[in-house]
Amino acid sequence: MATPLSAPYVITRYDSFSVIMQECPRAIELLAEYGLHCANCFFNDYDSVELGAARHGMTEAEMLEMLDEINEQLEKEWREQQEQNNQNRTS
Repeated sequence: MATPLSAPYVITRYDSFSVIMQECPRAIELLAEYGLHCANCFFNDYDSVELGAARHGMTEAEMLEMLDEINEQLEKEWREQQEQNNQNRTS
């Protein structure tokens, strides 16, 4: 069983896809929803989110908006998991 995070995972423009895949597979799923299927690309060890977004034609503003939306979703899911864990402890 994975150790629960003490804070929500946050991705940045500088994170490589290979690190994100190891640390937060859910973030990779969310990136794929925006058309960044970079986890399956041989560049994933080298490309950052910023480079992957640029390679797929995203502007900087679009990439920053995507990161904000993904990080908001990761935080929401983290909070829901925390609430569920708290309820399980009191049951």
